[in-house]
Amino acid sequence: MILNFFFKHNAYKHIFFDLDRTLWDFEQNMRDALAEIFVNRKLDIAFPDKDTFIECYNRNNHYLWDKYLKGELTKDVLRYKRFDITLKEYGINNKELAKTIGEEYLEIMPLKTALIPGTHEVLEYLAPKYNLHILSNGFKEVQLPKLKRCKIDHYFEWVITSEHSGYHKPDKRAFGYALSKANAKKSESIMVGDDYEVDIMGAKKFGIDQIYFSPKNSKSNSKATFVVERLDEIIKVL
Repeated sequence: MILNFFFKHNAYKHIFFDLDRTLWDFEQNMRDALAEIFVNRKLDIAFPDKDTFIECYNRNNHYLWDKYLKGELTKDVLRYKRFDITLKEYGINNKELAKTIGEEYLEIMPLKTALIPGTHEVLEYLAPKYNLHILSNGFKEVQLPKLKRCKIDHYFEWVITSEHSGYHKPDKRAFGYALSKANAKKSESIMVGDDYEVDIMGAKKFGIDQIYFSPKNSKSNSKATFVVERLDEIIKVL
């Protein structure tokens, strides 16, 4: 289902995509990477099963990632702290192990290749018609390897992270930096993302149109320019 549908596609020249959970299946790839670590590090000595480990990590990561985006936590601390807290919850008090797992996670995670259904088809359709870019809050050292491993890096002219710009979405300056790098005008640009506050409202406040990718249609009354439940519906919009 496409909401707020009207034809404006001739005005657009630049499409900025979020990466995680929009094109790259973050949830599946995260679980696969953590399951691998769980086995390799023999964490069953403390955790009842891998699902418990994954859910515990996920909860702590969400909490700390929010602090990171607010500037309350540095990247280096986030990378190990989310595992340190997780391990401690199940009786493993080992900071060095947490740091090691933190590094392993960032090595293993970008190697996973699950994509959101429709990714290849949509990019193949859009690439000849528009200038495509990535605008992500993710770490710069893992976002490009994700794209390369999934063989979709060639679709994008610019891969811009918050570390490149110095600002996290939804900060207007993150969008401003991205448009400047791509030499794009606001009127010619549109943002595609799954996070309503970060991607959609951030882009709206900056002054560019948006496509809200909402698989669960959780924001059917959203203020986004367009709302799609499946990626392939973008083809009907653009």
